[in-house]
Amino acid sequence: MDFNTAQELINICEKENKKISEIMRLREIIYGERNADEVDAKMRKSLSIMKASAHTPLTTVVKSMGGMIGGEAFLLEKRRKAGESICGNVLTKALIYSQAVLEVNASMGVIVAAPTAGSAGVVPAVLFALAEEFDISDDRLCDALFTAGAVGSILMKNASVSGAEAGCQAEIGSAAAMAAAAAVELMGGTPEQCFEAAAITIGNMLGLVCDPIAGLVEAPCQSRNAAGASNALTSAEMALAGIRSAVPFNEMVDAMYRVGKKLPMELRETALGGCAATPTGCALKCSVFGGCS
Repeated sequence: MDFNTAQELINICEKENKKISEIMRLREIIYGERNADEVDAKMRKSLSIMKASAHTPLTTVVKSMGGMIGGEAFLLEKRRKAGESICGNVLTKALIYSQAVLEVNASMGVIVAAPTAGSAGVVPAVLFALAEEFDISDDRLCDALFTAGAVGSILMKNASVSGAEAGCQAEIGSAAAMAAAAAVELMGGTPEQCFEAAAITIGNMLGLVCDPIAGLVEAPCQSRNAAGASNALTSAEMALAGIRSAVPFNEMVDAMYRVGKKLPMELRETALGGCAATPTGCALKCSVFGGCS
């Protein structure tokens, strides 16, 4: 049940006549040396933490440690409830939940790094938005998390999910690819379509730099989680319609890693370039840490 590439996983799915989530669950049982109940319990716990982090800020505004974010999810939810949203219910909810998780993370709350803390809002945002719109059970959401985990595993084996190593494309891009694949399986897509969606997603975010203001996982990280969730839903919709990525997933992963390695140090989580190096970004750093003349 082990695999290193998308094609290897697709081949296993075809041979065993199983979904990606089923193969990943079996892999966790076999190679993790756990029984099925333990594996399922751990995934249910992850889902529970994701739910809390996605929903708590909608009623209780939490302020980040650096003070740059806090309350954005509440404002979006207020607009949605007033019937003023221009994005439609699924996308709007995905935006809300992506913002909420980053607020919990930046206020030192408990989140599930999927695959990182800085990109933790993307996967739960997409899954919960779809679950509420299409009445999807928690059991199926846990299956979707196994699918997301399979994609994340391949990304970590063949590239990176670290902004410090390969830019924000490796964090938000990977999270969005994981979410897109999970969404496709949730909505009845094939393993091949899952990876088509993941490939489209990564291609859409290729070259995205990592430039956190003041070195904190707050801005522009929070809004990029929303962009990642939007990207995942867009890519999933395309793949489910039968649209294919011009470049297959395995090659797109290689491209992402090569691009990330070529990004200058200033654009890989050092807070020395991009948004962090703007006059406002520098002023915000001074307001957070002081010591500026």
